[in-house]
Amino acid sequence: MAKAQNVSTGNDVKVLLIGVQAPDNHTKDIQSYHQEFINLAETLGVHNYATMFIKLRSYDNKYFFTQGKLEEIKAFYDACDATEIIISEQLNGQQERNLQDYLECRIFDRTRLILSIFEKAAISAAGKLQVEIAQLELLKTRLAGHGIHLEQQAGTIGVKGPGETLKEETSRQLEQLILTAKRKIAHLDKIRDTQRKRRLNHEVSQACLIGYTNAGKSSILNMLTNSDVLAEDKLFATLDTTTRQLFINHKKCGLISDTVGFIQNLPHQLIDAFKSTLSELQYANLLLHVVDIADSNWKSHIKVVLTTLKELKVDKEMLFVFNKSDLLTPEELQSRIDNFDFFGPYVVVNSLSKEGLEPLTNYIASRKA
Repeated sequence: MAKAQNVSTGNDVKVLLIGVQAPDNHTKDIQSYHQEFINLAETLGVHNYATMFIKLRSYDNKYFFTQGKLEEIKAFYDACDATEIIISEQLNGQQERNLQDYLECRIFDRTRLILSIFEKAAISAAGKLQVEIAQLELLKTRLAGHGIHLEQQAGTIGVKGPGETLKEETSRQLEQLILTAKRKIAHLDKIRDTQRKRRLNHEVSQACLIGYTNAGKSSILNMLTNSDVLAEDKLFATLDTTTRQLFINHKKCGLISDTVGFIQNLPHQLIDAFKSTLSELQYANLLLHVVDIADSNWKSHIKVVLTTLKELKVDKEMLFVFNKSDLLTPEELQSRIDNFDFFGPYVVVNSLSKEGLEPLTNYIASRKA
């Protein structure tokens, strides 16, 4: 069975990273968007790379890039001696194959890049299954027009009527694998539902940490609960939902969960695949929306998270948690607070110490009082 191709990360492989300003990308700070794309590649382990940035005024249905841009890419690719290309946007299957034929190299789009990161980050059984489903769904969409060999019949001599084509056989096998993985996830969901019902019956309060990737959610969880959840300065360090008991002033205040971070232009099929992981949000009493207040794009990060929550149909009480305040001067911090124009209560914290998180613990404790 075919397996989704992953980006090579060895030091001997040079990768060309193509950041695209697409016609329908209305991001105000395109430089930040491109830097985030480079950070995604580096998170995967791509360190030997060249970069190229392109502004597109229109799409080409066959190649995604117009002919003039294709020629520019071909010339730059040949000159930089790369062997693979990663593109910051999503491609359809036909565009991916046409580009591979034209440039004579492997092409990876935004979906494949993020999926490769997810595959490395998944630890739990549910997380691994969700990655597997997303990869299989991607493979299924890439079957159409995949070459003449897939149109050849897979039937045997002596069978009446036209045999099953290889494409049909492969599609059927992928569907079966997807169905099997979904059944396994459904079984895990039943176990989680049983655990949830036990919590609900005992009226256990639950808070969920949400936010843009790398905002500091895992660091806050670790500091509040004395845990050792992986907290690294990279995108998608946390993929699986982690839940811990929360004690404040030696009194149990309920549970707190850390969730996968959001990002600009997260492909919709990946949002669908991880609805199971994010299902804890539906049962939360309070969403702790962690924001890296020191990031120059903090407002756009808030919008990305709120938009994703809307797509997930999650509407819960929310507290904005402005983290990493220690990275700003008092004047810079006050200026950003004064420009906070989103409706909702907020606290200002830093996750370097428990003292730095006192505004958050005081807020949670006051709700329990």
